[in-house]
Amino acid sequence: MLSLNREYSLEEYEACYNFLREFVPHVTLPTHNPEDANSFRFCITQLLPVLMMRHRRIPRSKWRDCISPNGKHWIEQMPDGMPPEKFLHSMIGYHIECGPSLCGIAMTQGFQKRVINIGLGIKQIAVHPRGITVPDFIESMRHKLTSTEFGLIPLDQGDEVALRRVFILLCLKEAYIHAIGQPPGFDYSRLEFNVPAEKAWGDGHPLQGWEFRLWNANLGVAREDRIVEELYICVCAFFRGTKESCFIWNDEKRKLDSWVQFVDIDQMMKVIPKLAA
Repeated sequence: MLSLNREYSLEEYEACYNFLREFVPHVTLPTHNPEDANSFRFCITQLLPVLMMRHRRIPRSKWRDCISPNGKHWIEQMPDGMPPEKFLHSMIGYHIECGPSLCGIAMTQGFQKRVINIGLGIKQIAVHPRGITVPDFIESMRHKLTSTEFGLIPLDQGDEVALRRVFILLCLKEAYIHAIGQPPGFDYSRLEFNVPAEKAWGDGHPLQGWEFRLWNANLGVAREDRIVEELYICVCAFFRGTKESCFIWNDEKRKLDSWVQFVDIDQMMKVIPKLAA
C-alpha cells in the first residue's frame, strides 16, 4: 500500500515519469503535466509492480508484463532454464488501485489462469460531495445496493457505523469487479454481500471459491500546514477455487503486517534509482 501522505515536488514527478518512460515501456504514459496530481498518482503507482519484483530479487530485465483481452495483468518471468512445471507456476497476477491518498497493488503467484483473478478495492470513508449529510449520502448509494443490503445497514447505530458499513459493501463489490475484469459501468446491484453472515451472491447465484481480505488504513496526510486524518477500507478479492467463499478480517496490526506492506512517497523516491537494476 502506498501512502500519498504529502504534496509531491516537480523533481519527484520527473523521477517517476522518466523512469516509466525508460524502463517500463508497456505503460501508456499520460500527458506530461507535473501540476496534475492525478498524473503523479498514476505514475508513482505504476512503479509498484517494479518495486514488488525487486523485493523478489528478480531484475527488471528478467520479466515482462502481459495483459489479457479483458485487461487483467500478469507478470511472466524469463524461463532461463527453469523447469516447465515451475515456469507455469511462476506467473504473478496483480491489480493496481488508487484512492485519494492511498494507492496499492495486490499480487499473487501461481498458474496464469488463476492468478489474474485478483482485484483490489480502496474506499475512503467520507461522504461526497463534502457537506452532504450521511443519511443523504447513503440514500444516494441506494442504486448500488440490493434491498437486502440496504436493509442491513445499521442506521440506528449512528452515522459512523452506518457509513462504514456502506463503504465495506462498496469496497467488496469494487474488489470483486476488478478481479473478474469487468469494465467501468458494471451494475453494482447485481452483486449482493451479506456482511454479518459473510455470504456473497452474483446475479442471484452464490459466489463460490472466493477469498475476501478486508483491512483498515488510517492515514495522516499533510495538507499545507496541517495534518488531516483520512480513513480507508481496503479489500483484496482473489479466486482460490475452494468450495466456499471466505471473508478474512485483518484488524490486528501484527497479522496485517505479515502480508501487507505500507510505503510512503519518501520511501518510493529513495528506491527509484535501484529499480532499474
